[in-house]
Amino acid sequence: MNGAPISPRLLKGAIVGLDKANPIASVIVFQYNPDTMTRRLEARTSGGEGGERSEALRLTSAPKETITISIEMDATDQLETANPLAVETGLNPTLAALEMLFYPKSSVVTQNLARARGGMLEIIPVEAPLTLFVWGPQRVLPVRITSFSITEEAFDTQLNPTRAKVDLTLQVLSYYDLKIENPGFSLFMAYQIAREAMATRNTSSDSVQNIGVSL
Repeated sequence: MNGAPISPRLLKGAIVGLDKANPIASVIVFQYNPDTMTRRLEARTSGGEGGERSEALRLTSAPKETITISIEMDATDQLETANPLAVETGLNPTLAALEMLFYPKSSVVTQNLARARGGMLEIIPVEAPLTLFVWGPQRVLPVRITSFSITEEAFDTQLNPTRAKVDLTLQVLSYYDLKIENPGFSLFMAYQIAREAMATRNTSSDSVQNIGVSL
């Protein structure tokens, strides 16, 4: 039987902002999945230098986890097929969707200005939509994007970026950070339970026998 082998369907990572007012605009699917991802975990403990010995092993909550990734974007293929949106705006829509996760809605800003002019003394800061980092079915994490940098590497005749690299720093939000009624609370709990189940599959009896001590 001739023909190329069927390649598996590759799931794509994404950043998803759960914005009820504008749901589609807050979904950023990675055009190319990053080749590397750096995760840093810092334990939250009640013990520390100079602390009581009885507190040395106490964990107060889930660790603080930071994820850093670099995603690449390229509009070349869309430009070659004369995709109308890419021809008109390049990568601007995708970059704008990421940037807007940092901005309060302009309508809310206008309302707050009107309230301030009307004499309201205390205005509560705007709450950002819950943001999710989606990396396969077993890793859907509530996150806060703490920073990102955009390097625009190529431009069309209208100076729209057509190739860009985005370096993202994400802080994972656990039940330490979120209220129990927040959907992110349940999402993180499901993630931790899945990791606990995965951890039980780590060590085989053969490998335990080779560590040199009796457990």
